[in-house]
Amino acid sequence: MAGMDTSEWWEVLPAGIREQVDGYVLRDARIQAIRIVFEAGRARGLGLNDAQLVVHDRYLQHGDRIARTPDSPLDVVSLAARAAGCPGRITAIEAVWDGDTVHDWFVNLLAITADPAGEHPLATIYRGTAVRHLGEGEDAGPLHPSAAAADRAGRALAVRLSVPFHFASPDTPDDQAPRWRP
Repeated sequence: MAGMDTSEWWEVLPAGIREQVDGYVLRDARIQAIRIVFEAGRARGLGLNDAQLVVHDRYLQHGDRIARTPDSPLDVVSLAARAAGCPGRITAIEAVWDGDTVHDWFVNLLAITADPAGEHPLATIYRGTAVRHLGEGEDAGPLHPSAAAADRAGRALAVRLSVPFHFASPDTPDDQAPRWRP
């Protein structure tokens, strides 16, 4: 069965599996959908790459019907409102790299607090979120779009809150970069 295209692989899957996969796709649960396709098709020769392509085609098929996770707001008023809800006194705003197999690299914008000490997520900035925030035609320069958007939003929020802004590695994605220390 090797050499089949994605529509042929889709048709080979049992109806129950197809229904389950479409359910995951419509909820924007890509990893779960890929896992189901891969497990159900592996015995017939379907590889992980083929499973990813089958699910990608289902995303294209369903288009606007997919309940996508909404973008985090990056305007300073919304970020300040989120920060105001954090327990404790905000001592800094920090941008931290993270990544996964679905989104590649992205940046988390955090409020760092004292009394009680902690870090509180304010926004997750994926590439698509960043491009929409920066504007389709705007050049992020040498920075990854997520870094450019995080830098812009984080600095604006830090100024508004009169606290330092920390982004240890804006030029290069690095989830091991040094963290904020007061």
